Amino acid sequence: MTAFPPATTVTEAVLTRRSIRNFRPDPVPLALLREVLDKARFAPSGCNYQPWEAHVLTGAPLAALQEKMKGAAPQDPPEYRWDAPSESDRHKGRLHEVGAAMYAAMSIERSDRAARGDFAAMNIVSFGAPVVMLIHFPRLMLEPQWSDVGMWLQTVMLLLREAGLDSCPQEYLWAHARLIKEHIGVSDKDQIFFCGLAIGYRNAEDPVNAFERTRVPLDEQIVFQGF
Repeated sequence: MTAFPPATTVTEAVLTRRSIRNFRPDPVPLALLREVLDKARFAPSGCNYQPWEAHVLTGAPLAALQEKMKGAAPQDPPEYRWDAPSESDRHKGRLHEVGAAMYAAMSIERSDRAARGDFAAMNIVSFGAPVVMLIHFPRLMLEPQWSDVGMWLQTVMLLLREAGLDSCPQEYLWAHARLIKEHIGVSDKDQIFFCGLAIGYRNAEDPVNAFERTRVPLDEQIVFQGF
């Protein structure tokens, strides 16, 4: 497989970052991960709370967790609600648009529920990523701090691109939040599980990692005044 080149500018990191859904099995050096995450500590956070916490798993600990999740039903009640935007036709349409492009890239028909289900199940093994970061933080954190965690995650993902690595943020793992917290030794009472982040090297030859992603035109979302 041909290695995907690292980003050399912030712009390139932004434009080449995408959610990777087929990773190469190549191991990721611990020293490289530590370097990326050490730099990401300087992401902004309101009042300097730095609310993010995480466990980074690979090898046997990751495989053991994935085996547990394979045999487990999604937890009830859920850790949090992720699908509120689907109540807006405008935002729901964006979800359908990217889903259609992704499945078309894999030649999976809309009517092929079995193939779609098999692909969705790949979330459990983080699409073959050799490393998964499990992000959690204290339950006392509210909306501003959730935003801070998002800024930190974006910083991590861009730094990964600079290092020649790729990622896939996985809200999907929210379905097994309590199981994950138990596995990594984190208190369910005190901590909320946010998401996983699959980390590794992309399989650049797989169409699922190369389909065109659309974005809303700038002027549809941003208003400039006083210029």
